[in-house]
Amino acid sequence: MAGLRRLLLTLLLVAVLVAGAAAAAAWWGYKQFTAPGPSTADVTLVVPRGSSVSAIAGLLADAGVIEDRLVFRLGVRLLADKKHLKAGEYLFAAGISPQGAMQQMIEGRQIQHRLTIAEGLTNREVLELVAAAPDLGGDTPDLASLGPEGALLPETYFFVRGDSRADLVARMKGSMEQVLAELWPGRADGLPFKTPQEVLILASIVEKETGLPEERPHVAAVFLNRLAKGMALQSDPTVIYALTEGRSKLDRALTTKDLALDSPFNTYAVAGLPPAPIANPGRAAIEAVLHPAASDDLYFVADGSGGHVFARTLAEHNKNVAAWRKIQAQKRVTTQAD
Repeated sequence: MAGLRRLLLTLLLVAVLVAGAAAAAAWWGYKQFTAPGPSTADVTLVVPRGSSVSAIAGLLADAGVIEDRLVFRLGVRLLADKKHLKAGEYLFAAGISPQGAMQQMIEGRQIQHRLTIAEGLTNREVLELVAAAPDLGGDTPDLASLGPEGALLPETYFFVRGDSRADLVARMKGSMEQVLAELWPGRADGLPFKTPQEVLILASIVEKETGLPEERPHVAAVFLNRLAKGMALQSDPTVIYALTEGRSKLDRALTTKDLALDSPFNTYAVAGLPPAPIANPGRAAIEAVLHPAASDDLYFVADGSGGHVFARTLAEHNKNVAAWRKIQAQKRVTTQAD
């Protein structure tokens, strides 16, 4: 009996020691898993699709984000709560703990890239920007698949590495549809538009006519006044679009021959709105057309300072044009002197 008692006591002591050692090891591992990592600077790392936890641990260790691969693997197994680590491009902050790195990948907090689409670009120009974005994947949609100009909303779009070009273009189309659906019901009374597409057409012209936000409602009012009187819009950007077909900007001044161009987009020769937008207008230009300024003006011309001067009568307009031509002549003289 005494021998059996000693054996049981010995076994109990061993069990206690083993349990204590296991607890100490677990505590040490947890402290290692939650302690700051070895990196002293931010680390950018791409985790490929289909990577195992073991492979991810190796990537993190090789990049200097974590120190112990085994600690990371065991920590994920015990603390990830069956949630998967997402592939992608990550920016791990300096000194991030293994647990922090795990949580960042569980949540998929990847690097956000951006692509800014400026107001007034044509569909062709937008697709060229999308095609040139190095962090997007897949093929760029075909130009013909977009339909008329004006289908894409200009703004800054955020995406993660590997997102498809087709999906991003679809987001641009969806954003334009959403903006039109939001703004169309609240339009001012008495406007001549039958459909949101007609709003896009005039908004695209306003967008190309002025780069000053405060001028857009006034320019919109001029064109709406002209439409109401049955006058031709006589917008230079529509002629430029007809000449270039949205491929590039015209590198010369318009001529009298250009203004007689046989094209439905030539608003000098054809009354009313052109058949489609000439560019992709931004939200502000659309709002300006739906809520134009209260004005009787029918004309405007550049004022030499980046804006325009407006007039109600042709006589006033001709004086403004003469002043603008004088400014142009002075600029040519100054350029030649330089």
